[in-house]
Amino acid sequence: MRVKLAYGRTGLWVDLPDDAVVIEPRFVPGLPDEQAALREALRSPIGTAPLRELVRPDDTVAVVFSDLTRPMPNDRVLPPLLKELAQAGVPDERIVLINGLGTHRPQTEEELTGMLGAEVVRRYRILQHDAWDGASLVEVARNHLGRTVRVHRAYVEASVRILTGFIEPHFFAGFSGGPKAVLPGIADIDAILDNHGADMIAHPQAAWAVTEGNPIWEEMLEVAQATAPTFILNVTLNREREITGVFAGDLVEAHRAGVAFVRRTALQSVPEPFDIVVTSNSGYPLDLNLYQAVKGMSAAAQIVRPGGHIIIAAECWDGIPDHGEYGRLLREARSPEDLLERIMSPGFRCQDQWEAQVQAQIQRKATVHVYADGLSDDQLREALVVPCRSIEETVARLRRENPAATVAVLPEGPQTVPYVSRIP
Repeated sequence: MRVKLAYGRTGLWVDLPDDAVVIEPRFVPGLPDEQAALREALRSPIGTAPLRELVRPDDTVAVVFSDLTRPMPNDRVLPPLLKELAQAGVPDERIVLINGLGTHRPQTEEELTGMLGAEVVRRYRILQHDAWDGASLVEVARNHLGRTVRVHRAYVEASVRILTGFIEPHFFAGFSGGPKAVLPGIADIDAILDNHGADMIAHPQAAWAVTEGNPIWEEMLEVAQATAPTFILNVTLNREREITGVFAGDLVEAHRAGVAFVRRTALQSVPEPFDIVVTSNSGYPLDLNLYQAVKGMSAAAQIVRPGGHIIIAAECWDGIPDHGEYGRLLREARSPEDLLERIMSPGFRCQDQWEAQVQAQIQRKATVHVYADGLSDDQLREALVVPCRSIEETVARLRRENPAATVAVLPEGPQTVPYVSRIP
């Protein structure tokens, strides 16, 4: 069978065995009029008053938006939000847009223009969060270790605080959107390291589609609530990047409604695990580097048989990447087992250890093969994965070694949350 994997901007067609099982989210068509749906959500929100009634002309407004690593359609979502603020009498100069980078790299001017649109970049002040810049951070809470949590000063000091985001399944926070705009989006590096620490990542409830009882998500929510956000504006998307739902209003209630919507479309059950799982990392922009591709590996790991194989297609135009510590952690480890042992050792603390830890946990269960035009074979081997230059040939070879091997494919990668409904 011929299947199109979400890969880069254009996709990747692959020929797979006819008996391969295709697993993907239930398709939801895009809203017929996105702008009208956004306006309606802002004016009839969930659990709070309309946005216009929550702002005054003399307010200062901070709007947190998602960075380049997320497929959030900021250029379509922010304009109606900003127009609503303008119609409430708030002048442009009293509005600041904050790029919720967490520990990711800042965006270039060209990238910001592509993300937000030229007019938004021209009209509004834009700040890029720096988790290491103590002068730009303000204490708002204490975390599970009793340590200070600080977030971006411009957000805290604004009289109106708005969080925007995209709700999708998340491999250790349950779902994205909602409180993730604050932690890790605009939080300090130590708070992020604590929230994404080895013990937190290893918790059995720190998993796909789990929020209640998930210590990572619950701390994210607690910290976000401590900042008293005025309003959130979250959306859901389909594989065409069309907006399928708009969830605006109260942080808890609006996000809960969005999660329920995504849960109905993304969760897909299978009767038993597979020997080979082919997956993607949801295409551009999520498959920009190997770090982000761990999410696609994790989705496949939910339904791969112990000792099986995961084959992931991720373009990785941004490399491993060079920024951050993920690449160094992989290069310095002799094996996934060695990597996991280092991360779990008492006192170990390093940026990006969470992504390396999840990758190592997956590799304890299955062999990971990576198809990536942006990475060389040597780079992939240094990253402890098996280079793959042809998905078809890799599947064929594995089937020659085990003719009875079962095959599944996740064309949309981590936009699908597959799970085994019956363990053999």
